[in-house]
Amino acid sequence: MAALLVGVLAGCREDGPQDAADYGEALFQSSTLSSSEYNSFSCATCHATTAQAPAGRIDSGHTLYNVAARPDWWGGSETRLLDAVNVCYVNFMRGVTKLGPDEPRSRALYEYLSRISPDAQAPALPFTVVKDIQDVPRGDATRGEAVYRAACQNCHGATHTGEGRLTTFASVLPEVTRTYDEAFPGIPHAQVVIEKVRHGPFFGVGGTMPLYGKEALSDADLGALLTYLGL
Repeated sequence: MAALLVGVLAGCREDGPQDAADYGEALFQSSTLSSSEYNSFSCATCHATTAQAPAGRIDSGHTLYNVAARPDWWGGSETRLLDAVNVCYVNFMRGVTKLGPDEPRSRALYEYLSRISPDAQAPALPFTVVKDIQDVPRGDATRGEAVYRAACQNCHGATHTGEGRLTTFASVLPEVTRTYDEAFPGIPHAQVVIEKVRHGPFFGVGGTMPLYGKEALSDADLGALLTYLGL
């Protein structure tokens, strides 16, 4: 397939045709995979591509190393790789319509994901969604600061200022909680944050924020984060 896609997918460059997997890697790294002018996410925002995620990084999504060799994705709810990609593309990257199987972007992205999947078979990875939102015990603020830097700062920027945040659509923490009494009357501020973290956009609260399952973020780390944010 890669040979057929060379030059067809990306056109010709001054130094010759672009390899399909290279084009797929460029798409993976770029927010322009989605044509929405309001999207700031790339696949790389939430996914590492190495066998182990880099130290000091807590991603909402598993590393995509060997992703094309897995039997299913999203905790078994998706059994086609393109469908798993489209969960992210539509819900988090503001894609209006799903990527089709014959689109050059889909095929190039597949070539790249295949290139970072060296094994013929790889086990499915667990993804446990917290069903019912409940408060969590608070933890150590120092640990919470480390969690913030690893899980939140890339998108939300520095606390209190938002400096370095991925997009102006990303809330400044914890200052955004000052709006919660009006937006979510009667709901404890911490519970709103927990809802956003655990369910992302799926109940109309978390915008396009990707959700964190238990494998990605433990209740202990979430409790420490809340302490750090003063919640």
